[in-house]
Amino acid sequence: MHICVLGAGVIGVTSAYRLLEAGHQVTLVDAAVLPGSQTSLGNGAQLSYSYVAPLADPSVWRHWPEYLFSADSPLTLRPKMDPAQWRWLLKFLAACNTKRVRQTTVDLLRLAFFSREQLQQLRQAIPLDFQHRSAGKLVMYGDAKGLQGARKQIEFQARYGCRQEIVDTARCVQIESALANAKRDWAGGVYTASEEAGDCALFCRQLVDAMSQHPGFRFAHSQPVHKLEMRSGALVAVHAGQEQIAADTFVLALGAASADFARLAGFSLPLYPLKGYSITVPLSDAAAQAAAPQVSITDLSQKIVYARLGDRLRVAGRVELVGMDRSIPSSAIDELKRGVAELFPGCGDLSDGADLSPWAGFRPATPSGVPLIAAAPVKNLYLNVGHGSLGWTLAHGSATLLAQLMAGETTAIDASPFSFRV
Repeated sequence: MHICVLGAGVIGVTSAYRLLEAGHQVTLVDAAVLPGSQTSLGNGAQLSYSYVAPLADPSVWRHWPEYLFSADSPLTLRPKMDPAQWRWLLKFLAACNTKRVRQTTVDLLRLAFFSREQLQQLRQAIPLDFQHRSAGKLVMYGDAKGLQGARKQIEFQARYGCRQEIVDTARCVQIESALANAKRDWAGGVYTASEEAGDCALFCRQLVDAMSQHPGFRFAHSQPVHKLEMRSGALVAVHAGQEQIAADTFVLALGAASADFARLAGFSLPLYPLKGYSITVPLSDAAAQAAAPQVSITDLSQKIVYARLGDRLRVAGRVELVGMDRSIPSSAIDELKRGVAELFPGCGDLSDGADLSPWAGFRPATPSGVPLIAAAPVKNLYLNVGHGSLGWTLAHGSATLLAQLMAGETTAIDASPFSFRV
């Protein structure tokens, strides 16, 4: 069967790989020249298998005024005259209850652990060098109350296979010595030894290179999709760039742009882009490398994550509901630079002229945080969308789950939580 995968971010690339592995002919289509060039390019780099609790949380109700009016809030909401934004927000608020959040967490943990297994399998099958690390992760808390709340979450997640521990400040510094120089006070942290990190964009490019050696694979780059051909309620072809691409089946993995594609196909997807920013700090000498962390760090109070990628440090943060505003304000980059200077002083050049590769991306999120991995309401079309900030973490399990569903096989985990509902 010929399958056309739309979108060459990490979700589309891993989907293409698993479908090619299953024996299909695969065409991977993307508007960019290189795979992994948009939201996958500068993401937080952490593979956070045990940190999947959704953005929708009961605490949202308490912090709503801050999200609306505070310039310092790590989550920013800018209301627009956009019906899609308001529909998404209403569903998001409806998901902000304890019962729903706990079920979402369980569903995502199962998918995350399956995803970890699938990445391990892929790495054994294909030698890729994408700065993969298994150094663990520390989530740092600035107040005792927050740390106590984390204890409850740890106890809940332990029932589903998570192995995490509460550690005091001294133990945090033992785990990650670079924190000894931090200009911050901590109440303690949560340590998860099994967490990983890696360069998502580099992974995408190397995997596409590997697939390109297969006669049944083609990467149709630099070809934005602009028109669909429907016949008797089924998708039969897409027009991408100057090419018409017909296929037996299509997979929609266009990230935040998937909502526009769905509208062209005659249905609606409950997606909204969560904008985030990152910088990548070069660790240009031995002193900078010694000052940077080896363990992945999340500063929970600032909602900033730090991940070591060889001789670079990826620093990412913020969640903004501002539509598809592609600008990168200097204030957002300055916020990330201040975070680095406070936590890891001396780890790199943070001056205005430094090459920090500033990035903004749009993480495609469903209101509940549960991705859609299922057949679409249009014939010949499947969905692999809506992973929010967990795309890198969940991609490998999502791709295998999708391939199993498309083959009509019994899935390795329960696929029902990820089904499409009108």
